[in-house]
Amino acid sequence: MGMARYLVEAHLLEGRPVAELAASHGVHRSWIYKLLARYRAEGEEGLLPRTRRPHRSPTRTSQAFVSEILALRKQLSRDGFDAGAHTIHAHLARKHEQIPSASTIWRVLKAEGLVAAQPHKRPRSSYLRFCAELPNELWQTDITGWREVEIMSVIDDHSRLCVGAKAFTRVRAPDVVSTFYEAASRHGLPESLLSDNGAVFTAAPRNGRCAIESELIALGILYKHSRPYPQTCGKVERFHQTLKKHLAAQRPARSQQRLQAQIERFIAYYNEQRPHRSLQRRTPAEAYAARVKAAPRGNGHPPARHYRVRHDRVDAGGTVTLRYRSRLRHIAVGRANKGRRVVLLIADRDVRVLSAEGEILRQLTLDSGRKYQPLG
Repeated sequence: MGMARYLVEAHLLEGRPVAELAASHGVHRSWIYKLLARYRAEGEEGLLPRTRRPHRSPTRTSQAFVSEILALRKQLSRDGFDAGAHTIHAHLARKHEQIPSASTIWRVLKAEGLVAAQPHKRPRSSYLRFCAELPNELWQTDITGWREVEIMSVIDDHSRLCVGAKAFTRVRAPDVVSTFYEAASRHGLPESLLSDNGAVFTAAPRNGRCAIESELIALGILYKHSRPYPQTCGKVERFHQTLKKHLAAQRPARSQQRLQAQIERFIAYYNEQRPHRSLQRRTPAEAYAARVKAAPRGNGHPPARHYRVRHDRVDAGGTVTLRYRSRLRHIAVGRANKGRRVVLLIADRDVRVLSAEGEILRQLTLDSGRKYQPLG
């Protein structure tokens, strides 16, 4: 809803023409008019995305078959027999000439909440192994807990080379950025980065962008996130198993600095000396050096501009606050506006502070290196 809300507020509060908004933001005027009509009729609810689900589905399983499948499931379960999709399929075949496939029956059961996920029963043949063709084509990153600290690691998917691993009391969003840049300073920028959906790796559930997302978009690096419970980040997770097995055999580090020293010694051994089974017994360093390196291509990204609308009140010091790249920024609008309710229209670093009546109190481009944005 970010961009839709932004366009509606820009038109209604500032009075900016629809044609100007459409041209400057790369959208069609008809869409903005549709948003305005929905907003006037339904309020903010009208700006929520609409479902694209079709009204009819000719290939959908008939309700008669759905009822019979559920009845068979209930009967078989009550009698203590196997009640899986293939068993139900066999019972239906005795009564009908044309019946749904076993996979369709499984989907019916799943839709009714009658199928419990059992990842440990997944056949090995269903796993698809993948490996990047070139060094720096894909980096994997993840965080693991070790006693009272957290360790963030980054490895190269092609060669398994550990390009960075650091220990923190607790990994925060700025720590992710600093660790990434330290790895890039030694090995160059990757074409893409893969991580899970932890809060320090993505702000998508919060309808925003976290620090590492903003940095990667600015660098033209493709950012990928794994799905829940897959083996997508398996290489870095396996690396963490090996690392923690090594650390467990060492004398407990009495400080974070000593732990980091242990990690660095392990990385040197892992990269330069330890032969890797999946690399035909070569070391990660040998595999990494054997091919030309990939580089950022700048493709596959969402639109670079991120739109938000924020309502706030000017504090006693004449400032309003805004979170940018996981840090609070304080924007001065003048003590004369103390206690005044304002609306912030945000397009990435471009910010306009408006009064409730639509008067522009301040317009600026955020200085990402400063927490306080002074007047002038």
